[in-house]
Amino acid sequence: MPTSNGRTGRPPVTSRAAILAAARGLIDEGGWEKLTIRRLAGELGIGATTLYHHVRDKEDLLLLLLNEYAAQAPFPELPADPRERIVVAAAAMRDTLAGWPWAAEVLTTDGFLGLLGGSAIRLVETIVAAAVDSGCTQEQAVDVFRSIWYYTVGEILVRVNSSTKKAGDFTGFDPEQTPRLAAIGPQWPVLAARDTYVPGLRAFVDGLLRAR
Repeated sequence: MPTSNGRTGRPPVTSRAAILAAARGLIDEGGWEKLTIRRLAGELGIGATTLYHHVRDKEDLLLLLLNEYAAQAPFPELPADPRERIVVAAAAMRDTLAGWPWAAEVLTTDGFLGLLGGSAIRLVETIVAAAVDSGCTQEQAVDVFRSIWYYTVGEILVRVNSSTKKAGDFTGFDPEQTPRLAAIGPQWPVLAARDTYVPGLRAFVDGLLRAR
């Protein structure tokens, strides 16, 4: 039976679950930048005005998606040592975002982070509180989190972009000008593919806390 907008066999559905599922599908298909309220409404078979009864705008939609996704991620068991709590919480944050890399790109704006809730913001709270427990002031704890956040998001985005682009040639270094790179060059792709996030994070956290 035709619907009011001419589509057949698919009645308009406007539940939050259906809206978020359709939005996820569009993001997976074309990236979050191409997601628009109008395009999502067309996917659902409803008018954009109807969709605005459920979400205020694209930013609101993205936040709903991010919070739903974070709520489904398991919260880690936290160790007693505050330094290790930072490492465990940050690793959980990385693992969650790695499963949906576009979220890391959306959250590169600090303002978005303050609008999150549920499990996502609990990880932020864990890192900041653990930094304070390690002797940081509140201001220093924020600096610790932000530094870890930049490290984590950068690691995710570099790996995602690297996986979709052809690797560069690491065999053309001039041994006279860059002897070390010339020696390492052929091994670079293999070395760069290793997952060194947690060891690097632990060293990073130790350095940040020592510098307070």
